[in-house]
Amino acid sequence: MDLLLLLLCPVVLVIGFVALTSWIRFIPNNRVGIVEKRFGGKGSLRSGFIALSGEAGFQPHVLRGGIHMLTPFQFTVHMMPLVTITQGKLGYVFARDGKPLGPMQTLAPTVGEGDFQDVMAFLKTGGTRGIQRTVLREGTYAINLAQFVVITEERVYALPISREEDEVVRRMAAVIGEREGFRPLVIKGQDDLVGVVTVHDGPSLAQGEIICPTVGDNPAEVEHYHNSFQDPDAFLRAGGQRGRQLQILADGTYYINRLFATVEVIPKTTVEVGTVGVVVSYTGDIGPDLSGEDYKHGELVSRGRRGVWSEPLLPGKYAFNTYAGKVIIVPTTNIILKWSRRETGSHRLDENLSEIALITKDAFEPSLPLSVVIHIDYRKAPLVIQRFGDVKRLVEQTLDPMVAAYFKNIGQQRTLIQLIQERSTIQSLSSEQMHEKFEHYNLELEEVLIGTPASSANDTQIEQILTQLRARQIAEEQIETYGRQERAAVKERELREAEARAKQQANLTESELSITVQSNQGKADYQRALQKASEIRALAEAEAEKVARMGIAEAMATEEKVRAYGGPQFQVTQHVMTRFAEAIERAQIPMVPQVMVGGNGSTGGSGSNLMEGLLAMLLSEKIGVAVGGQSPSPSSPEAERLRAQLKGRLGEG
Repeated sequence: MDLLLLLLCPVVLVIGFVALTSWIRFIPNNRVGIVEKRFGGKGSLRSGFIALSGEAGFQPHVLRGGIHMLTPFQFTVHMMPLVTITQGKLGYVFARDGKPLGPMQTLAPTVGEGDFQDVMAFLKTGGTRGIQRTVLREGTYAINLAQFVVITEERVYALPISREEDEVVRRMAAVIGEREGFRPLVIKGQDDLVGVVTVHDGPSLAQGEIICPTVGDNPAEVEHYHNSFQDPDAFLRAGGQRGRQLQILADGTYYINRLFATVEVIPKTTVEVGTVGVVVSYTGDIGPDLSGEDYKHGELVSRGRRGVWSEPLLPGKYAFNTYAGKVIIVPTTNIILKWSRRETGSHRLDENLSEIALITKDAFEPSLPLSVVIHIDYRKAPLVIQRFGDVKRLVEQTLDPMVAAYFKNIGQQRTLIQLIQERSTIQSLSSEQMHEKFEHYNLELEEVLIGTPASSANDTQIEQILTQLRARQIAEEQIETYGRQERAAVKERELREAEARAKQQANLTESELSITVQSNQGKADYQRALQKASEIRALAEAEAEKVARMGIAEAMATEEKVRAYGGPQFQVTQHVMTRFAEAIERAQIPMVPQVMVGGNGSTGGSGSNLMEGLLAMLLSEKIGVAVGGQSPSPSSPEAERLRAQLKGRLGEG
């Protein structure tokens, strides 16, 4: 008996160990246990996938980390990892069990806590099968992977059931990846971008509508209702609709379920300085016309209404939904429109304009290039867009034919030469006459600029006339040029002379001073010479007079002596003449007389001076010898008077 007990003890121990291990289940802390009940005492009371009443099937509760006691062979525990959503990522949840989706539902609404960790609460509160609207943010979740399939960027968390389901889940993950749904939407401010949202769940738009209105009456209510589409349930409860939304997303980070809504990033609308933006809205209520009853070219509406807004957008950046409307940029600075094939402005409004073909009064056919400067008042920009649709259409369909017709009329009234020579007059006249026409189209005409008429490629007659005009002008300019060149040559010569004079100025100054000095010295020498000559003449005359007096005195003395002593006449005359000659030699009296007193015509001799005459008279009388071979004549009273004067002067001397 004891031996038998000893043999049965190991067997009992083995059986007990096996039974004990079949009752005990150990779950690691980084995993969960999904319990599957193989058989149960109750039948299935519902058609769902999860057993809520203890019947056979997957149980709603999961086993967390630790040791758990379960009935052997009745329960099977499937070890599954905890669901981990990494930082900055999103996880999508697919529910295998729950109520079926409604006819207008794409995603299952959120119930309970929204973290999908309580399957019982999810199913009892009306959870719906399919992709859930709520997404999982970063963190670790103990989720029953028999009920829920969690799709992340790194992997798919699920308890495999069938290959068909695995294929569906993979396709779903691919769609989310294409929409970049595993990452939050980030709109950076420096990129000047905005997000246009398209919702894929909820009721459809009414007939004729193209865009969904904003949910809520003001920005505060909008944020309260759905927090920028991050709360799909709140959005749909507030009346949100399926389709492209009027509300846009500005700068920021958004955790949006990309299966609920997709986001298209577009640039902000920028209105540059010098322009305004006229808004043509495609959505909104139909409002009253603000342009007045007399204006029949369209309607203006207030901001937010459907139509052309009466208030343009001023320069700046706007988060404008370009699917809900169009912003037409209208320049408010001066616009230069060029009727020329070779030139096009940066605005490209005149890229289809060309020169205007004219027929002049003298039957020439030139083409006229011109430029027109216009201005659009920013307050009238909506009227222009309302009437023409855009500025380019205004230019091509209205301004081009109007301006062309006006200048064709001008060309028919003038010859080609007049058209060229009267360009300034035509410019001023056209600016005045077309001003009112431009105002009719809500435009302001600033200026009209006319170019030079040109001929076609095969027409040379116009070019010949222009060549003649150019030659005429060149000739006139040459005449003016030659005159100026002549004046320039004169000025150049004067400049050269001035430069040469400046270079020789020192020499000129020295020479002029030398001439002045020499002239002064010459004048001084001349004056000294005159003075010396005068002095010499005076001395000579005095000496001569003295000698003459002495000679006359001696002669008179001799006469008296002769008379007294009665000496021979020849000796006396010889003695007197000798003494007289010596006196003349010493006095240096010129032999040729300088002053003529009289003449002796009978002898034919030259004239004698007074002294000679007096001497001759004296000697002839005293000596009694005839002068010149003539006999002495009796003395006249005049001779006696002269003799007396001479004696008196000699006596005074």
